[in-house]
Amino acid sequence: MTSATDLYEHRYIAFFTATTLNWKYLLRPDKYKDLILKSLEFLVTKQRIELYGFVIMPNHIHLLWRIVPPYTKEEVQRDFLKYISQHIKKDLKVHHPDVLERFKVNLKDRKYQFWQQNPLTVYCYDDKMIAQKLDYIHANPIKEKWNLASTPESYYYSSASFYTDNKEDFSFLTSCWGE
Repeated sequence: MTSATDLYEHRYIAFFTATTLNWKYLLRPDKYKDLILKSLEFLVTKQRIELYGFVIMPNHIHLLWRIVPPYTKEEVQRDFLKYISQHIKKDLKVHHPDVLERFKVNLKDRKYQFWQQNPLTVYCYDDKMIAQKLDYIHANPIKEKWNLASTPESYYYSSASFYTDNKEDFSFLTSCWGE
């Protein structure tokens, strides 16, 4: 019998968005963006996900990924965000304790929180939707609000150059189009 999990998280590519707590620009330093890239590479190498696209912005990340069985969406998201949080907390404690205080929360299960609750997951049921989400991801850094790059492919922390220039800086990516 096929479960709902098999029908969605293992079958379809998902558009995933995680946002930092209160939209704070926690991910502005390259060392934190690099940490996210290393974590994504680990998840691909350990065959927990297939990664099709990404962008890392100052206060959020967008991914196009598929969860690989037997792992579940909840497990992968939890482990991914927790790993990043633990490493950022460790770095802030040593190098930027004043910044760490901005993420202090009064919760029973934690002293600090870096991510907003309930990250967004939208399943892409066809190529048109995948293309729309990939375009959205790649256009993020060039939006007037951000102005992080002049073209999508010139923003390093994105998969845009993988698709437009066949750049292989991120060998852990898989093309949405099977190329």
